[in-house]
Amino acid sequence: MLSILTMVLLAQRPAAPPKSHNVLIDNPSVKVIRAMNVPGEKSKMHKHDVNRVMIHLDAGVMRIAHEDGRVDDIKFQPGDVRLDPAGGMHTSENIGGGDFHMIQVELKKPGVTTPVLWPKLDPVAVDPEHHKVEFENDQVRVIRQKVDPKAKSPLHEHILPRVTVYLSEQRVYTAVASGRGSSFVNTPGKVSWGERAQHSERNVGTQPFEVILVEIKSK
Repeated sequence: MLSILTMVLLAQRPAAPPKSHNVLIDNPSVKVIRAMNVPGEKSKMHKHDVNRVMIHLDAGVMRIAHEDGRVDDIKFQPGDVRLDPAGGMHTSENIGGGDFHMIQVELKKPGVTTPVLWPKLDPVAVDPEHHKVEFENDQVRVIRQKVDPKAKSPLHEHILPRVTVYLSEQRVYTAVASGRGSSFVNTPGKVSWGERAQHSERNVGTQPFEVILVEIKSK
């Protein structure tokens, strides 16, 4: 049995700090990490061997100091999305005034060598009001979806697997071609993995919702 002194010391021990990097998804195509940085936090010298899609959940400023002496200050707002190419050794430092969180989508596989043949029901084609391409290359197509309350996104088809990052609360009714459907609630900052799908969506909440879709072209 533990002595009284041991129990007191254990009770006084401070709780372990939360992890700054948490792996949310890890499969053959992607590794998705939720990263958190506090003001003044600076990494050790390191490098990234694969391209990454960065989705920022908070405003902030990150200083990237390269091994060759170059310094880049990257400013971002909530909802900003950018491509971070693989590169050389560097440090990263939070030089802003507050904590910031981001979702990092590491792309494990090389890009495709032939263009993707998008279907007739591609969401960008059939619903451009709610689906905007942020950027596209041989590895990914990144789409921002924004839907107002009570608005509906018509039947559309996702032919590629995708990482979905919810920037705001989403209250949505999703229906397949037959009309059968279900209601879902997704919280801000949630991340999910999806496969090929065909559905319509209706915002059944009282606020607009916004999500980022990272479609993975690599096989």
